[in-house]
Amino acid sequence: MLDLPARISEWLLLLVKSQRAVAHLLVDAEQALVNAGGDLEHYGLTGLRSRHAACEQLPFLEGLLPLPESPFLLRSMGMPSGRVADVHFFTEEDATWVVLLDATAEHDEAQKMQQKAYDMTLLSEREARLITRLEAAHKELTLAHRELAESREALLVTHNRLQQELRDAERYVRAILPAPIAEPFAVDWLFVPSTELGGDSFGYHWIDPEHFALYLLDVCGHGVGAALLSVAAINTLRSNALLHTDFRQPDEVLAALNQAYPMEQHNDLYFTIWYGVYHRPTGRLRYASAGHPPPILVSGPRRERGDAYALQAKGVPVGMMPATRYRCEERMLFSPARLFLFSDGVYEIHRPDGSMLEEADFEEVLTRAVPDGKSELDELLHFARNAHGAEVLEDDFSIIKMTI
Repeated sequence: MLDLPARISEWLLLLVKSQRAVAHLLVDAEQALVNAGGDLEHYGLTGLRSRHAACEQLPFLEGLLPLPESPFLLRSMGMPSGRVADVHFFTEEDATWVVLLDATAEHDEAQKMQQKAYDMTLLSEREARLITRLEAAHKELTLAHRELAESREALLVTHNRLQQELRDAERYVRAILPAPIAEPFAVDWLFVPSTELGGDSFGYHWIDPEHFALYLLDVCGHGVGAALLSVAAINTLRSNALLHTDFRQPDEVLAALNQAYPMEQHNDLYFTIWYGVYHRPTGRLRYASAGHPPPILVSGPRRERGDAYALQAKGVPVGMMPATRYRCEERMLFSPARLFLFSDGVYEIHRPDGSMLEEADFEEVLTRAVPDGKSELDELLHFARNAHGAEVLEDDFSIIKMTI
């Protein structure tokens, strides 16, 4: 090891093991788990079964195997225990070694840096003016801190102006969200950010007289950086700004977004997204997902309890891996039915006792009969707040309802 004496090399390996909580997994060519060892409990990876499908036991491997290249590094991956790990992949003959090194401290430090101003070159002139004002206010605030001993009043004035700019930014993010529609089918939504600026955004529009697109994305993290990336991506979709892309083909759209927004060029930010196209004459819905929660289709009239069906689709989040291919799925929609498209903040709710809201409880609320005059979306928000035990939720609450 680096031409060092064996005693020093052994000491370095022990140091890495003690500080980075090393764990390893071995997956064969059939994508079955062959071996697992190291500090697996540190990452919440307990109860693993050999000779069983690795991806079913280790969801973070979904869509990554077989490797496009080796060695391969996937940074800052969340683990079931709540820790964050750098995941290293190595191909050896017909097997793949997966090595986990704890990166929680580095990830937490990187999160603090995501509040910096973000390059908004893809946004409109109005967005560019907004960024200029935010950066100017930030510079003035920094200057005021250095001159605090001379003028505390000037610092307070600058701080108040910055807060006003952030409120203006939040209002702008809300302003670009589409208005609800009632004909020829109804589309409504509810958006409650967890902070002044969140990483969720969504939209819908007619591509042509027969094809209707609807989409929702969730940028990792919160704050200025996450909000700017979400607005940029939504404006790209809304303005059909992906060259040589048929916006009626969801898999093409996600592949083009993945090329346009690599995370290494966007402050290590990536996002999940679900994109669907509804063909009104036939009732066919074509859709693709980039790591986003599956929408729930509820059949039956709203006055009666309905049946829920998850529109499953697999795909890697946008920006994480170049040249990723996405798969298009299909589903026929028959009236009466309601399609709910949402971010993970709608159902990943921590109860006061620390437990998580069950997905079955979330689906049960969606399938309830809805009396006349009641809003399903408001009822769902009320349910989430009651389950959490507080008005302010931990993540953005974003949901679209399409009724046919």
